[in-house]
Amino acid sequence: MLDRIEVSIPALSPAEQRVARLVLADPRSFAALPVGELADRAHVSKPTVVRFCRSVGYAGLADFKRKLAGSVNEGVPFMHRAVGEDDQPADIIVKVIDNAVAELLKYRNAAAGRAFERAIDALARAADEGRRIEFYGVGNSAFVAQDAQHKFFRLGVNASAIVDSHVQVMSATMLRPGDVAVVISNSGRSREAIDVAEIARRKAATLILVTASGSPLALGAQAAGQILLTVDPPEDPERYSPMVSRLLHLLVIDVLTTAVALRRPAAELRPALQEIKKNLRLRRYVASDD
Repeated sequence: MLDRIEVSIPALSPAEQRVARLVLADPRSFAALPVGELADRAHVSKPTVVRFCRSVGYAGLADFKRKLAGSVNEGVPFMHRAVGEDDQPADIIVKVIDNAVAELLKYRNAAAGRAFERAIDALARAADEGRRIEFYGVGNSAFVAQDAQHKFFRLGVNASAIVDSHVQVMSATMLRPGDVAVVISNSGRSREAIDVAEIARRKAATLILVTASGSPLALGAQAAGQILLTVDPPEDPERYSPMVSRLLHLLVIDVLTTAVALRRPAAELRPALQEIKKNLRLRRYVASDD
């Protein structure tokens, strides 16, 4: 959460930057002090403190302070530890699982509720209006895009996963206002991701970016109609390590899918899901009596 605030400073107004530096200087005190004292210490107005919290993706001061307190006070009982060449299988099991749990807990505390709320609203509105929802990803992110399509189309939503860079360009070119483009990129530096985001932006589609904070892809998400869901896992490019980023990206998709499913008409969704399960059961092999 503090890393995200630090990389967001250049995009903030000068007054909001003073609030950001106050948070970074003493996050524990910021989480505990009333808004009036925070404003005095940062030499800004009370509304500026609240505006800063919303600018970095939270619903308001209360939401920001709750997440901040969780980050600095709760502590995470799992440490991220690199897997070494001399590790035995038992050590690898512990490290891989502990690393995944540590990052999931960190993301739980750092996730920007306001950004998720905007993304869920956009997806639910597109689903209700029968608009297109396109998930774009290449490489490892392609698997996340395909998982997103698998989850969303079961909700009766017009969703597609586009993982070929040429088809992505064609798909984004055909987007219209009201459609939603979800661009997934761990590094946020992929030319394919940046290009397709720019095309979707020009077409006035709602753009949801799932990527690393401070990346070129993330820095382009300042205009209206663009929503940034940041994911910042520790990855060591010099050594093989489990793809914690993919787990976190899949988690983001699960949160979005669950929230959109809860907004779909239950009278329509439940019978459809039950019929899907029934038809899938009919395709399972049944043991013979012989």
